[in-house]
Amino acid sequence: MVVLGIETSCDETAAALVDGNGTILSNTILSQLDDHRIFGGVVPEIAARAHMDHLDRLIKGAMDEAGLSFADLSGVAATCGPGLIGGVMVGMMAGKAIAAAAGKPFIAVNHLEAHALTPRLSDQSLQFPYLLLLVSGGHTQILVVEDVGVYHRWGTTLDDALGECFDKAAKLMGLPYPGGPNLERAANQCSDLDAALTRFPLPRPMMHRPDCDFSFSGLKTAVRHHVDALPPGELQMSDVAAIAASFQASVRDVVADRCKRAMDQFKKSYPAHTTPTIVVAGGVAANMAVRGALEDLAAAKGFTFVAPPLKLCSDNGAMIAWAGIERLRRGDTSPLNFAARPRWPLDPDAEPKTGAGIKA
Repeated sequence: MVVLGIETSCDETAAALVDGNGTILSNTILSQLDDHRIFGGVVPEIAARAHMDHLDRLIKGAMDEAGLSFADLSGVAATCGPGLIGGVMVGMMAGKAIAAAAGKPFIAVNHLEAHALTPRLSDQSLQFPYLLLLVSGGHTQILVVEDVGVYHRWGTTLDDALGECFDKAAKLMGLPYPGGPNLERAANQCSDLDAALTRFPLPRPMMHRPDCDFSFSGLKTAVRHHVDALPPGELQMSDVAAIAASFQASVRDVVADRCKRAMDQFKKSYPAHTTPTIVVAGGVAANMAVRGALEDLAAAKGFTFVAPPLKLCSDNGAMIAWAGIERLRRGDTSPLNFAARPRWPLDPDAEPKTGAGIKA
């Protein structure tokens, strides 16, 4: 089984081929960072046009690298939501066209499901059910992954997603786009974390609440207050490093607290599952502070910790291809009139939330 995966939901144009054993035969990605950097964030129209300009070449490159033709494919998978609808349409229509021309099944992939299943691509021993922290620029959720297509959302952000908070906080500190990785690099330059926490104390939103939800807008606002309180003029790098380190410490504590509650709930809900696993996936899963907090927590709570390789945390075609394989194995394919979805919750039956939770 070999599936072509196409990803165009945001600002990465990607195509990949993956086989049923989880071998990545090719994985081509074109980042649009340079196109969006001058705007300080992703511009949807620019992203969609860039996908149109480059997707054909990337698909051809992926096929050539794998040494395969469309006739060799078992199916074609493409992100059909959620995401920036213009970009989603580009990849979806390309995937449908290839599937129709080659006479192959088409699989409409939920971008969030692709992130949720990526750990099974990199770790073939990972079995259902498992606890998942899904953290990206657009979503922050805690879910139970019971099976392909069976998800139970236990927590979500009520305002900013964690990746969004990273980017906005970095911008307030004067760090360049993309904010998340640059904020992490700045935090690593802080030589005295205790002094940073004393000088720039930041809140831990939602800590110790009985649910598993998140909130990050107050943390972002607190960063702004600290930046505004500094003397006028250009920020000193030592100040930026200290604020960034304090910010990451707050995030680490919040993530650990929210996931600890979910772990306790998981053990009660799945008592027969004697080897529980917690997984982190999504773009923010590449942040080593977040990974470290979850790894330490998992060890303390008797959970196995699983995270994809760093190259598979950000958006990529391999995760779309793998989600397509997981679906195709179950005989789950999509009609060619499948409509793109700007919102596509993994658990449509979850209790409605306010703020950003309405799209979760």
